Amino acid sequence: MLCAGVCAVQPAAAQEVLDTDPNTLAPSKDPKRVPNGLAQTPPMGWNSWNKFACNVNEKVIRATADAIASNGMREAGYEYVVIDDCWHGTRDANGFITEDRERFPSGLKALGDYIHGKGLKFGIYSDAGTKTCGGRPGSQGHEYQDAIQYARWGVDYLKYDWCSTGVRNAEEAYATMADALKASGRPILFSMCEWGNNRPWLWGQKMGNMWRTTGDITDKWTGKHNYSWGVASIVDMNEPLWPYAGPGHWNDPDMLEVGNGGLTDTEYRAHFSLWAMMAAPLIAGNDVATMNQATRDILLNREVIAVDQDRLGQQGRRVARDGTSEVWVKQMADGGRTLLLWNRGETLARITAEWTTLGLPADVRLKARDLWAHKDLGRMSRRYSAEVAPHGVAMVRLNP
Repeated sequence: MLCAGVCAVQPAAAQEVLDTDPNTLAPSKDPKRVPNGLAQTPPMGWNSWNKFACNVNEKVIRATADAIASNGMREAGYEYVVIDDCWHGTRDANGFITEDRERFPSGLKALGDYIHGKGLKFGIYSDAGTKTCGGRPGSQGHEYQDAIQYARWGVDYLKYDWCSTGVRNAEEAYATMADALKASGRPILFSMCEWGNNRPWLWGQKMGNMWRTTGDITDKWTGKHNYSWGVASIVDMNEPLWPYAGPGHWNDPDMLEVGNGGLTDTEYRAHFSLWAMMAAPLIAGNDVATMNQATRDILLNREVIAVDQDRLGQQGRRVARDGTSEVWVKQMADGGRTLLLWNRGETLARITAEWTTLGLPADVRLKARDLWAHKDLGRMSRRYSAEVAPHGVAMVRLNP
């Protein structure tokens, strides 16, 4: 049929085109798109930003890799050593990104080899815009070149930020880098740091392995602080998204602040426990080479880590609230539950969880184990009750 001007298309025919032509589909709807198969449990590792920000260099990264390999963190599951912003140099004559050789005199390939030699994996950072949040060269327009360069350097993990993106479509931006990473030929975990602005949990499951659900975390208990949020505030933003998490695709409430000095050890235990309950990536953000024993005991609590790493991959959630007292539950792969009692208040509180609130018959007898005291509590029926410190938690595994 020949048309002068614009041809009219019948509605049914137009819909058929939209349903079948990949060029008209959003990337997340493309039937040919498949997940990369990585991160079947929430990723664990360390990232430089929370402690060192732009003051990052080769010495810091090597010392961190040395510490993780020798202090028990590697054996506990922490495997990624991620250099955040400010590692970048300029682009070369062919457009490939280079490292800042003043900060990283040996080069990132040699540093990646060093990290791998410690039995760990190597992570890096970039941005979907023209510049990173720290003003270094972003990846927009260079996605495939950057992915090739990362593969050459032996990168295993990419955190991909959202500064200087202008009017760019988020789904397109993250799909483009996801495709570039796949085309590189190297398995690279994809951490989508879009801050939740465009609800990546609705479209990111076939692109990334984790997506930020909030703005940046800060080492404070609650509230908004410029562009960052305190721990308790981030929990409230991340918790309702529990239906979207699962093996290979995780809600990311940002990196851990444990050990950075802004909170009490009680608050840090709550922080770590809540992240584990939410099946969040456990990415340490402190100076692990110099941390004290209290911080070490939190980050290396394998019973709490096991809750986070449970192979069922179900994100825990809040099931009851009474004022500043909360009850949370997480279904486990072995058929049991993990129970968390959280006191958000300023005074000691007795918090009680009824079995029926946890989805259990009232008369079932369950074995209980305190995951912070590392103590079996015997068999219980109907309910569990504990006194919980201000800003603190009690965390208990319940099994038939």
